[in-house]
Amino acid sequence: MFKIMLADDEGIVIDSLKFIIQKEFGDECSVEFAKTGRNVIELAESFRPDIAVMDIQMPGINGIDAMREIRKNNEKVIFIVMSAYDKFDYAQEAIKLGAIEYITKPMERTRIVGALKKAMEMVSEEKNRRSNDLIIREKLETVVPILENGLIYNILFHEYFDEDIENYKTMLGIRCENAYMMVLVSGDTKEGNHMTNALGSSVKLQQNYKEIRELIKLYFNGIVGSVMSNKIAVLIPYDQAEMDYAERVRVITNAREMIHKLSHSIDIAFRVGIGKVNRLTRMDNSYRDAMNALLITTNTIAHADDLPIGCDFKGEYPIDLEIRLFEEIAKGRTQSALQVAGDFFEWLKYKDIMDVRLKVLEFVLRAETIAYENGLTYRIEDRRDYLNIVMQASDAEKLWEWFKDRIIFSGTSISEKKNESTVDVVEASKAYIDANYTRNITLEDLSMAVNVSSYYLSRIFKENTGENFIDYLTRLRIDRAKELLGTTSYSMKEIGVMSGYSDPNYFSKTFKKNVGVTPTEYREGK
Repeated sequence: MFKIMLADDEGIVIDSLKFIIQKEFGDECSVEFAKTGRNVIELAESFRPDIAVMDIQMPGINGIDAMREIRKNNEKVIFIVMSAYDKFDYAQEAIKLGAIEYITKPMERTRIVGALKKAMEMVSEEKNRRSNDLIIREKLETVVPILENGLIYNILFHEYFDEDIENYKTMLGIRCENAYMMVLVSGDTKEGNHMTNALGSSVKLQQNYKEIRELIKLYFNGIVGSVMSNKIAVLIPYDQAEMDYAERVRVITNAREMIHKLSHSIDIAFRVGIGKVNRLTRMDNSYRDAMNALLITTNTIAHADDLPIGCDFKGEYPIDLEIRLFEEIAKGRTQSALQVAGDFFEWLKYKDIMDVRLKVLEFVLRAETIAYENGLTYRIEDRRDYLNIVMQASDAEKLWEWFKDRIIFSGTSISEKKNESTVDVVEASKAYIDANYTRNITLEDLSMAVNVSSYYLSRIFKENTGENFIDYLTRLRIDRAKELLGTTSYSMKEIGVMSGYSDPNYFSKTFKKNVGVTPTEYREGK
């Protein structure tokens, strides 16, 4: 249904236009009309037309001025202008206001019909676009919470590849490198520093999650995780490296107002812990800050920056280099770790020799502990001479050589263990596929068989074989089918089943897609 408004002070013109529209478009159109500029403006506000056929010369407010007013409240309306005057300045002004046609009177039926059809096509396109936008928004309402929860889960539990975080940032529109965590903890009542009936409140959180999520976003432009027991974690991107006093007060005030509304809306009591600002990939630290803030105080709102939480560093201690060093070691990036270690040691080597010895020993033990946690075999006797080594080193350069050697050892050990583990999993996966390709196996079946998550398996399988699971499986099946077609007299249906395809039509279609000819054509060509 198209809503068409006619604006002309001549009754015969209005009647003619109504007749043409009825004759040409029938029930597709709803038509209203007005004969003065003021009435046209008022009608446009109540009728909200899709198309407005406007005369320039009307009593009172002229057509051009009426179009300006209508456009203020209806950006989408399409104007068709009629006038007894073939004046360039009128036409120019009408076009500026979005008119698609300027028709001089007496009007031609074919031109009016053509202009209306053109306008209707434009209205339909705009309606379709709006409908598609709504469909996309509706889908996003389902997808975005999943993405947000995935980002928080991966960061808190370190289950991600570096590029995954970048992908999450792109999809969720995160442009900041820093952020902080906020944790909502629920219960029936607050007793000291804990909430009562955590289990019962977790059920309420699940039941009211959508409403809670929307209210959180009303106060904080953050990424909201799913319910974890009686807690909800929120990641809030932040464009500064730390939070100043004024911003801290604003955040606490917003949090207080938020839980006040939540408590009244869904009858759950809340406490909120707010962590320190940190790098996006270190949100597990900010989460711990937020939880510790709630543990060491009985306040309803607790901000880590207000409490003695975490380690303060005097002077210019390069804490960022320390954090980066052990991150690179944990990832098995030996060369990157060595470069960061060199930068740190450049700062360290000018300190008192005893301080250098102790810090080097501390870092070596930490680096090797990470290696042990990643599969390196621990033997207590391997470290028995470490203390003698650092104490006998007479200068910083000798300490650096030993330090460098142990960093290389730790990073390389982790890298090799990860490669060994990856190769083992991929080889086990290939063996499982080779043994079961005739069955209807899925990536989930395979991941269960080799005992790793399907997400992780999908990534390492592609990295090591150059093919994803489906492509590898399909190639194996097609190769088997080609072999059977060339060496046996089995029927096409039998060969399909023996190759893993129970549906003959699907087998033929897949074979042709991959080989370029049908199975029958392939056999005939042999």
